[in-house]
Formats: sequence, structure tokens, C-alpha cells
Amino acid sequence: MGRPSFDMNPTRATNLDFEIVVSHYNEDLSWLKEHRTECCLYSKGGDKNAPEPPFAFTPLPNIGREGHTFLYHIVNNYANLADVTLFLQGRIDDHVDISLSDMKQRAMTVRPGQVRTYPFRELEIFDHWNGIPWEQYPCWKRWSSMDTQKMKETPLELFQQYITESDQVPVAVGFAPGAIFAVKKETIHQHSKAFYERLLKKMFLGEMAHVNPETGHYMERFWLAMLNPSEYIQWEDTERAKEERNEDGQLAKGHWYRTPTGADVDLGATRRGETLDSPLTPLTPSTPFTRSSVTPSSPDTSLSMMTDEEAVERKLSLS
Repeated sequence: MGRPSFDMNPTRATNLDFEIVVSHYNEDLSWLKEHRTECCLYSKGGDKNAPEPPFAFTPLPNIGREGHTFLYHIVNNYANLADVTLFLQGRIDDHVDISLSDMKQRAMTVRPGQVRTYPFRELEIFDHWNGIPWEQYPCWKRWSSMDTQKMKETPLELFQQYITESDQVPVAVGFAPGAIFAVKKETIHQHSKAFYERLLKKMFLGEMAHVNPETGHYMERFWLAMLNPSEYIQWEDTERAKEERNEDGQLAKGHWYRTPTGADVDLGATRRGETLDSPLTPLTPSTPFTRSSVTPSSPDTSLSMMTDEEAVERKLSLS
């Protein structure tokens, strides 16, 4: 006899001051136990990887990575979001080096219109509007070699039609690797429920209802720009911030870290810059972006940010 199923749809309380939304697949959640009563946990690992008691959780199909999970939560709880929501993946120690209690403390100081992000990963640049050339990043080969559901629209087309609803082409946007961030409900509510429903449908439903959709990776890069465009969208080269860091201590507009091409090992960018072999590479686009220079095209390959265990299981299922 297998262990009893604990799959359930817990009833969420309303008027919450704080809530942690967790996108889980098969990760060890012991680091969450002390905060489990503050968690709204969504698990995509099926019965095999379901969280053990005392965790209550909502099962979801294994599609869309964390972007699908976060949008699902927003759409289905739009009218009763917590005052502050911290969005997390099932594992965060590869992106964050402070305790969950400290993360909560910092989250509770976030103001409307702000997005709180966390060390140790630096904010990174996204400016591959025609599609990300994964072949230029050998350090990501294990991800780009996996089965992926391609999106016919380019990142630019998606960004213009579903994020900014503008035909202007940004120089770049800044993003938090791993999509780990906290916001107040007023910040989420700057967009209507219909806005999020439309985004969820386009990015993760229909033909994009896949374990590894290309749009999952794009959505990771769009969150900050969507929630705080004044801070995380650089529309013109002249908008580069004078100071290297913003009031949160994160790299400011135009100073975002760029992963070097051709690297066999991606050490990642950290705030502990002295541990890196080379200094941070800031945003330095080689070609100015205009509507004429950005044309619809399909990326050569794509990336999944699944856990190592999920990646192995996915490859086995395809063999």
C-alpha cells in the first residue's frame, strides 16, 4: 500500500497580511516548515512527488514552469490577494542566501509600485527581442537541448501585445533570475484580472500547455518590467541610471548584469563580486534596437529552468 494521498485544495483565508506562493515539482520543502501556515503551495509533481504532511497543497498539471503557477494564483485569487505576496520556486538556495524569515521581513517593507528582489543573484539584462540565441551560451547546453514547445511569436511581439500594449521597442529590461520577488496587492492590481487571464491563456494554455514552453522562460524575464516598468524597462540609451544601484541595493536601470557568451561554466552574477573571476558585465547593447532592426523570427533553440531531477525524468519520458 502506498502512502495516503494528501492532495487537497486548501481553503485560503481572506484579508491576509502576508502569503508565500510556492511553485513546487519535487523539491525538498523542509526549509518551508516553519512558515507552512503562510504558504499557498502548488505542486506539479503528481502523486509520486506530492509534498508530505503537514504541507497542504493544490495540485496543478505540470505545465508552464513557475510562470504558469504564479499567474494561476493571481487569476484565481485576484479579489482576495494577500496584502503582500512573496513568489517562490520550490528551491531557492541556488538564488537566495538569506533566511526565509529575513525574506519576509524585507517583503513587508515593500511599497505599492515596488518589486522586492533578493540577493545573492544580481538583476540581469534581457534584450534578445528576436529570440534568445542559446547556442551562444554553452554553459546552458543541458537546458537548451531539452524538448521544448516553441512559441511562434517573438519575445518582442509578446512583450508589446501582452505586457506593455505598446509598439515601442525597449533597449532592454531587467529581471530577477528564478522569478523570486515580493509585491503588494496594489502593485498586482495595477492590471485588471482580464489582463492576467489573457496573459495566462497566451503564455501557458492551448498549444503552450507544455512542461517546458518557451514562454515560461520569457515570462521569467517579464515579471519585473510588467509590475514596475519605470524601474525595469529601459526605453532609451539615455535612461541609464546615474548610480550603479537603486535604493534596494540592486543593479539600477542600464547597469544590469549580462551573462558572457561562450562561457563553459556559468558562475552566475552575485553581489559578492570579489568571488567572481571577472567584474560584472553591465548592459552594453552592441546594436541600437529599433522596430526595423527587430523582426519576427523563431529562436534557434530554447531553455528549460526545470530542476535537475525533473530534467532527468523528462528526458527519460521522451526516450
